[in-house]
Amino acid sequence: MKRVSKTVYARGVAIGGGNPVTIQSMLSAPSEDKAACLSQLKGLEDCGCQIVRMAVNSREAVETLSYLLPRTTLPLVADIHFDYKLALDSAAAGVSKIRINPGNIGTADRVEKVAQACLDRRIPIRIGINGGSLEKTLLAKYGGPTAEAIAESAINNAAMLEEYGFSDIVLSVKSSSVPTMIAANRLLAAKTDYPLHLGVTETGTGAPALIKSAVGIGALLADGIGDTMRVSLSEDVAEEVSAAKEILKSLGLRNGINLISCPTCGRTRFDLISKAKELKTRIDNIKCDKSVNVALMGCIVNGPGEAAEADLGAAGAGDEAVIFRKGKVIRRVHTDTVVDELIKELFNIIG
Repeated sequence: MKRVSKTVYARGVAIGGGNPVTIQSMLSAPSEDKAACLSQLKGLEDCGCQIVRMAVNSREAVETLSYLLPRTTLPLVADIHFDYKLALDSAAAGVSKIRINPGNIGTADRVEKVAQACLDRRIPIRIGINGGSLEKTLLAKYGGPTAEAIAESAINNAAMLEEYGFSDIVLSVKSSSVPTMIAANRLLAAKTDYPLHLGVTETGTGAPALIKSAVGIGALLADGIGDTMRVSLSEDVAEEVSAAKEILKSLGLRNGINLISCPTCGRTRFDLISKAKELKTRIDNIKCDKSVNVALMGCIVNGPGEAAEADLGAAGAGDEAVIFRKGKVIRRVHTDTVVDELIKELFNIIG
């Protein structure tokens, strides 16, 4: 059962409240480079990102933010560290959401000024906590950046904003340790009703990074915990969005085309691996608002049976493959053309 939190709105996009999990990413272009940021932002729009964050670390970055806002319909989040004036400037510019760690932007009166500026403009605040930003008192209390320390920091910082009448809050607790990240979010899910932003931080690159994110984020989503997410990768930002979509699709939380293909064995008699890769590349470029399972199996004997629940599939042996729907064979084709034939049938399904 999904945890139902409060609902927070960023430029009309609902976060929490039982709404679908939203996908986020972050601009990696220099914040002062308006053209580069806009180009990257448009790329994120095109690949299906729903919320975009950018580092606001200078007055020039605020100017870039002002430049981007009228040129996109996506919510833009200003990522602020240390300089509370940049948060105030971002709020004045009309930013969709602000990400701060109240503990590192200075004295209580500065936190109050940011809270009031956001309250006046109905701008939500994401409180971002990770193991590297914990208060010394909590590190001493728990003996390090434990899940308990990270969760308590988030709760304390939310309480700081609540003191000023501000409750339009999203909580984010991240760690490079997958077990720590999972445990911290479970603690927050049990103790608060704020929306939760999920992510494993500093995952690295390639398959290990994807696996860390899939395990950490996926474990929580499978338990109904999490309202928005970013897959943090040392890769092109579009890869973050693609990975997030796959995580959501694998849990039945987002529609789209899902590829099913067998791992091959001694019965396989055609080049299934290359065909599966070709098929994956082609379906990734098809926009689909339905949930469709497409299978490619390595043998005619077991293929249609093992993938009987697939909406569409093919199984091959040697030069011949069969095309089937819901396990029922509809025609035979040559294995050289099996991907083309599956794509034709796919368009018949999705319209």
